[in-house]
Amino acid sequence: MTLTCQKHLFRLPENVTYINCAYQAPLMRHIEQIAQQKLSAQCHPFKRTGAHFFEPTKQLRQQFAQLINADDFQRIAIIPSASYGIANAANNVKLEQTDNIVVLEEQFPSNIYSWKRLVKTYGATLKMAKAPDTQHNRGQKWNEILLAAINENTKLVAVPHVHWADGTLFDLAAVRAKTRQVGALLIIDGTQSVGALPFDVQVFEPDAVICAGYKWLMGTYGLGVAYYGATFDNGTPIEENWINRLDSHKFSELVNYQDTYQPKAARYNVGEQSNFIHVAILNAAIQQILEWDVANIQEYCAQLIAEPLAQLQERGCWVENAENRANHLLGVRIGKQFDMTKLQQQFAENQVYVSQRGNAIRISPHVYNTIKDMKKLLNCFR
Repeated sequence: MTLTCQKHLFRLPENVTYINCAYQAPLMRHIEQIAQQKLSAQCHPFKRTGAHFFEPTKQLRQQFAQLINADDFQRIAIIPSASYGIANAANNVKLEQTDNIVVLEEQFPSNIYSWKRLVKTYGATLKMAKAPDTQHNRGQKWNEILLAAINENTKLVAVPHVHWADGTLFDLAAVRAKTRQVGALLIIDGTQSVGALPFDVQVFEPDAVICAGYKWLMGTYGLGVAYYGATFDNGTPIEENWINRLDSHKFSELVNYQDTYQPKAARYNVGEQSNFIHVAILNAAIQQILEWDVANIQEYCAQLIAEPLAQLQERGCWVENAENRANHLLGVRIGKQFDMTKLQQQFAENQVYVSQRGNAIRISPHVYNTIKDMKKLLNCFR
C-alpha cells in the first residue's frame, strides 16, 4: 500500500503550513466529532453503565498492543503523561551505590527527573551519553558513545528511539544486546516515535515503553499509554485507585476491599483511567494509524522531505545521514549564512510552523503535509 496525502481528514487552514507534529498533533475531523459526542454524553450520566468504564479502555490497550506488536494487551497501562509512566518504572527499581543509570545528553526532561531522584536516593550515578562535537557521522558516533557508557555497573538504560530535538535514531537492538550482557533494564520513551516509526517489542524486548498520546499517536493532551514487561508484573504503582484492583467491575462489591491488583500492567493504570472523552479520542486515533500502517507513514514522510533536504544541504545546512535519523522528525542545523532571527520572522510571516531546538530547526511532517508545504518551507530559507 502506498499512502497518499491525508490532509482531507484534518481541519488545517489552507494558509497554514504545519510541519510540527513533534510539538502536538492536530485532531482529525471525524475524531473531533467523536469528542463532541462524548462531551455531550456527559449531559446524561444516567445513561452510563459499568461497561463504559471498562470496554473502551480494554479496546485502547488492545489497539496499542497491536501497534507495538505486543502479544498480550494486559501488558499495556493507561497513563496521563510520559513522566507518570516513567515514575511507575522508577518506583520499582532499587540500586546500590556502585550502580549507574545511563541516559542521553539533552533527552526530554520527563525521562530524566525520575532517574535523577532515584540515583540521589541510593547514592548511585547518572551517566549521560553526550552527543559528539562533530557533524561527520554524528548519529553513528553518538550510538557508539551510548553503547560504551553501558558497563557492568549499569542497572538501567533509559533512552528514546529518536532524540526529541533532532531526530537522531538510536539502535535499540544493539542497546538491548548490551544491556542483556550486563543485566540492565531497558526503558524506552516512545513519545516521539511510536505511531510514526515502526516499533516492535518482539524485536527490541524492552522492559517498558512509555508514550504520551498527543504527538505521533494523534490523541489529545492528558492521556497516553505504556507497555510494562514481566520485570514489573508484581511491582508497586505510584498511586492506589479502585479500578486497578481485582473484581473492580463489580460495583456493588467495591467495599469488599481487595489487596490483589488486576493482572500485569493494569496495576499501573492512572486513576480515572476511563476518561470517557480522551479514551475515545485516542482509540479512534490509533485505529486510524493502524489503518494507515506506521511503515507507510514513515515512507510518506521520507518522500516529502527528500528534495527539500537536498536543497537545504546545498545551501550549507547540515542534516544527519538518512541511516542515522528518522524521516518524521529531524533537525536542520543552519549555516552561518542564515540569521536565525530573520528566519523565524519568515516562518511567522508565512505561517509556517516548525520548532527551534538550539541551533536546529526541527521539522516534523505527517500525512497531512504536502509537497506545496515543503516548498513553502524552503522559500522561508531562501
